[in-house]
Parts: sequence; structure tokens; C-alpha cells
Amino acid sequence: MVFFGRHYWAGFIRWLQTRVLTEGKISPGDMDLIIVTDDPAEAANVVIQAQQSLDHRKLKDDRRS
Repeated sequence: MVFFGRHYWAGFIRWLQTRVLTEGKISPGDMDLIIVTDDPAEAANVVIQAQQSLDHRKLKDDRRS
């Protein structure tokens, strides 16, 4: 997940860490799936890399078939 605007999302991220994570409702690795940025280029790169990774996996799976 990509959240744009560090200041805007800070309270939500803090709640996830202090409440949801500590209550065991998510795992520490789940927090690694969250990107919070103020940089449009970083947000775009995260989305592009994720898409390329999915495309690569699909290509790999198609070759196995």
C-alpha cells in the first residue's frame, strides 16, 4: 500500500503500530508492506515496481504451463 502525505497519514500509521500490531491483528511483516511518502516519484516507482514484479511472475508461471 502506498500512502501519500506523511503528515496526513501519521496518526493512522501510529494507530496501526500501537494498537493493531500490538494486539496481534497484523504481523510485523504487514507493516513492511506500507509505504508512506511525500515524493510523487517514489510513489510512482513503488507502483511501477510492483506491476513489473507481477508481470515477471505471470511470465514465469506462463512458461511453466
